Amino acid sequence: MDNPLATQTTDPQTMKQFIREMARKNRVAQPNKDPLSRDICAKFMALPAYAAAKTVMWYVDAGSEVRTRHTLPEALTHGKRVVVPWCVVETNELELFHLEDMSELVEGAYKILEPKAELRLLPAKRLQPAELDLVMVPGTAFDLRGARMGQGKGYYDRLLANARPDAPLVALGFECQIFASIPVAEHDVFMDAVITETRTIPGNGRGVTKKG
Repeated sequence: MDNPLATQTTDPQTMKQFIREMARKNRVAQPNKDPLSRDICAKFMALPAYAAAKTVMWYVDAGSEVRTRHTLPEALTHGKRVVVPWCVVETNELELFHLEDMSELVEGAYKILEPKAELRLLPAKRLQPAELDLVMVPGTAFDLRGARMGQGKGYYDRLLANARPDAPLVALGFECQIFASIPVAEHDVFMDAVITETRTIPGNGRGVTKKG
């Protein structure tokens, strides 16, 4: 969902700010989020990579993101190790948590579901990015190459940089979050695919030259 106004400047940071704000407004205004989210999550679970994976990272939706919390209970019945990220406020880093039951999540800051504090640091609950076989990724905006724009704080960029090269990165988004092209930087990570309610966009994946 591209807009010519976003290309009136050649300054990457200005373009990024414009696209991020536009994508957020589009996402907030998106009607029927619940049924569309269920459809998008169903597409994710229908991927061959999902069938093959033993350890799958899901994100827990926040704000107007594609909603995963309605589908997570089903995912917990699939015999896979379900992993969700949570943010360490002191370091602004994402840690990984082995989720076995929805009761292990509690509403935290900003009404975001996150692992209970008493469970987060248990050795049996902690994982490293290299243990993931498939990674679900949220985002604010995406383009037709699989480039992703997040909240601007780099949480997922740092996490994804440590994922195994053979673990597919699959982003979920509404069609209103898709742009023809978004600016990228050296630290940005391309997705292997972006799933929306209407299509699955093949991405460039990792190892590409990050220009444009």
